[in-house]
Amino acid sequence: MTVNRRQFLAVAAAMPAVGPPKLDSARKDFPWSERQVYLNPAGWHPISARSAEAVRRYAEACSGPGGEAPAGDGVLDEVKGLYGRLINAKPSEIAIVGSTLAGENVVAAGLGLARAGGNVVTDELHYHGGLYIYKSLEKAGLEVRIVKQRDWRIDVADMERAIDRNTRLVAITLVSNINGYLHNARAVSDLAHARGAYLYADVVQAAGCVPVDVRAMGIDFCAASGYKWLMGLRGFGFLYVREDLQERVLRPAQFGDRQYRDFEYHVFPGSPPGKAPFTWRANPGAARYEVGNVSNIGAVCQREALNYILGVGVEQIQARARPLVETLRREIPRLGYPGITPSESPAPIAAFLAEKPGPLAAKLRKAGVAAKVKWNQMRVSVTVFNNRGDIDRLLGALA
Repeated sequence: MTVNRRQFLAVAAAMPAVGPPKLDSARKDFPWSERQVYLNPAGWHPISARSAEAVRRYAEACSGPGGEAPAGDGVLDEVKGLYGRLINAKPSEIAIVGSTLAGENVVAAGLGLARAGGNVVTDELHYHGGLYIYKSLEKAGLEVRIVKQRDWRIDVADMERAIDRNTRLVAITLVSNINGYLHNARAVSDLAHARGAYLYADVVQAAGCVPVDVRAMGIDFCAASGYKWLMGLRGFGFLYVREDLQERVLRPAQFGDRQYRDFEYHVFPGSPPGKAPFTWRANPGAARYEVGNVSNIGAVCQREALNYILGVGVEQIQARARPLVETLRREIPRLGYPGITPSESPAPIAAFLAEKPGPLAAKLRKAGVAAKVKWNQMRVSVTVFNNRGDIDRLLGALA
């Protein structure tokens, strides 16, 4: 038995009604907080109890007679609208992609970077997967200019020197996964646009924990996965493409059945007549960049997560984290771990140098504290369910 869209939406609507989320109940909302001192939401954010319940109900709907998964286009449209509200974009500017890097690849391929010549400007604090994209395209003749960090920041003047009339794309990570540095996106965008280039931003460490306004920031394209600060699942993410750049500037480079509707055959006996063997209508908007199936269960989870984030408010999430992050940035250097996060960064991330990452990681595991230790660095991040007790547990382990 096929579960149609109406039945699918009925399953989703059967979720019990609740009031707006409140931060004082966040530890109850996120049961993972009772399992360990979790200080790595910048790596993976636990899903809420309500999101888990939505996923469970969806899985139950999929396990009915016939075993066919419910269709989820209605929920996908709703999720695009919610994410658009979060970053100040239209739903028609949002495509569903599998990950942040999948979105960045759509941009690189759609601009024809590998064949059109010119250069791409990025920087040392860009996500390493993005750096890999451009260094791989370098083999095909693309010039890649990587601006160096200075004191764990990217100087706009250095970006200006790197961007010229041959620059096709400037690629930044809005909030760096390395240390939480926040780019001056508006300034970089103005430089790029003045010289005929476009701005791509990886916003996976920003969307959901710091305010993102793609219009005010001058961002042309951006992408984010759902499983970090968007509090969703892996395998589900978003690509934003500015409306006036769709098709005209960013050409679809892959093709699939999410890009069209009303496909008709005109070649078989009894088929409706037509001038061409096959006809269809193109779907409007950023759907033209979607290829093949997307995760309906990811959409169900993401809808609950985005409603939570929008219900609480990003500014409130930021305010909740600020004193905890300030404590981390102040106290951890006193324990022998120099800080590398700029003091002005509004992100809920604090990163430090660690000379002996192996013993440090073992020490944290023994104390039941989860933080990221990699590349001779320790990155600590905090979210809505963290409190001062969690910070004190970390500081005690380091001491």
